[in-house]
Amino acid sequence: MDISGIISITGKPGLYKVISQTKNGLLVESIDDGKRYPVFASEKVSSLEDISLYTKGDDMPLKEVFEKIYEKTGGKEAVNAKSEPNELRNYLASVVDYDQERVYNSDVKKLLQWFNTLVSKGLLDKKEEPTAESSEETKAVKDLVKKESNKKTAVKKTSDNAKIKTSTAKKGGSVKSVTPRKAG
Repeated sequence: MDISGIISITGKPGLYKVISQTKNGLLVESIDDGKRYPVFASEKVSSLEDISLYTKGDDMPLKEVFEKIYEKTGGKEAVNAKSEPNELRNYLASVVDYDQERVYNSDVKKLLQWFNTLVSKGLLDKKEEPTAESSEETKAVKDLVKKESNKKTAVKKTSDNAKIKTSTAKKGGSVKSVTPRKAG
């Protein structure tokens, strides 16, 4: 169950998957209809990984709440988010011991709506978590690829227009060119 890269945008309905980063913000794809939209830096974006639910003890990350609902439903959709608020609250209380004073009806409705959307699109399917050994290997490979891509190569042209690669680009500030002054 991986909810990294899934975000909610304030003022826009539904959930979005982050496709890439642009110079002005993000490029996202709607999970509901698959359309791509730009999201600018001025818009408030919340990652589902960063959201947590108020409980009577410590706050519970949304991923854990989704895992508990997933176990209760057996991988199927939960109660319809358009049900009565008391029914939604009772359902959530049967899954998680949440703080009923600080969690509003709209929060419960949104949480169950998000869960149903993710389940219907197959994004909450249980996947085997990678072992520590394999995750270290993949991290090492990613770091190596990143280092290799950060090296810049410069291209020199010879007189017969053939291109020759040099080892790395020259680094440093700009060089002042010296030209003789006009005499006169």
